[in-house]
Amino acid sequence: MKKIVAALSGISLLMLSATAGIAEELNILTWKGYTPKAVVDAFEKETGIKVKATFSNNEEMIAKLRATRGAGFDLAQPSQDRISAVQAKFKIYQAIDYNKIESQLFIQSMLDAVKKNTNVDGKSYGVPHVWGTSGLIVNKKLAKATDYADLLNPMYSGRVSYRLKRPTLIAMAFAMGKDPFALYGDKKAYSALMNEVADKLIAGKSLVKTYWSNGDSLLELMRSGEVHVAMAWESGGWKLHSENPDIDFVAPKSGALGWIDTFAIPAKAKNVEAAYKWINFISRPKNAAIFTNAEKYGNASQGSSQYFDEEMKANFERSWPQEAIDNINWYPPVPPGLEQIEGKLLDKVKAS
Repeated sequence: MKKIVAALSGISLLMLSATAGIAEELNILTWKGYTPKAVVDAFEKETGIKVKATFSNNEEMIAKLRATRGAGFDLAQPSQDRISAVQAKFKIYQAIDYNKIESQLFIQSMLDAVKKNTNVDGKSYGVPHVWGTSGLIVNKKLAKATDYADLLNPMYSGRVSYRLKRPTLIAMAFAMGKDPFALYGDKKAYSALMNEVADKLIAGKSLVKTYWSNGDSLLELMRSGEVHVAMAWESGGWKLHSENPDIDFVAPKSGALGWIDTFAIPAKAKNVEAAYKWINFISRPKNAAIFTNAEKYGNASQGSSQYFDEEMKANFERSWPQEAIDNINWYPPVPPGLEQIEGKLLDKVKAS
């Protein structure tokens, strides 16, 4: 009996020694820049878990996880408006166990928004990570614009610019005091609202300097003073502010339009516990700030701004007080058929 025990012990020791050299691994399907080396190195040192990142985008993430039925990765980072419809149809994610999330690390309004917008049959599938918005870029020396409605203000005739894209329709609806997202489930009512918005854009067409389609061209229009008020992203506004303090990004009174890239766990993830460890680790304020300082995007970590570099801290203090963040209108999943309605109306505005 002793010989058998000794033999089994020997086998166990051999198995332990054989596996000791195999590092635990976390496979992440993510966007380029979302796994900063400094954060990865610190995570690997603290946990002993090796991080392997595969860079992708929304379309590729969906395709990869559909092909494997949710296998091959332990964590993915789709945009929050690209989760629920895909999950309902293909079941490629598993529900988030929010008890394993250190909720105090997150900006509550963003966590609530992602829970709501990734809900399928009473379960939610996302945790917020990275965010950005479109709002207004204003030359404050030459204009006092505070909301999207100022893009139709005769005071700025010939000095405004925006894209003929669906965000403009949605933004104008919010500026009219309507909530277009609340009508996503009523195609007829949504169509009526968008027609009303399109009519306003047509009526105000003479006020527009140009409909921009290229971000660099818009920046040049703002630099030259040809445009005083534009609808665009905060990154462009902050870039211009670094060159000319009179120009800056302004969060509209009716709420900026926001996107969030999330953490989602694939259905057949092998290392789920490591996924939760990474979510909580990179969401610590100091670690989240490393990302923002490098990539210039906002993050969902509560209190991370205290660790931003001076320029980023100043940008957020000017443009994003907490009340403005809590007022962001986050894009929900788009039901089938709505984009076709919007496309026809945008064509109508363009042709008018």
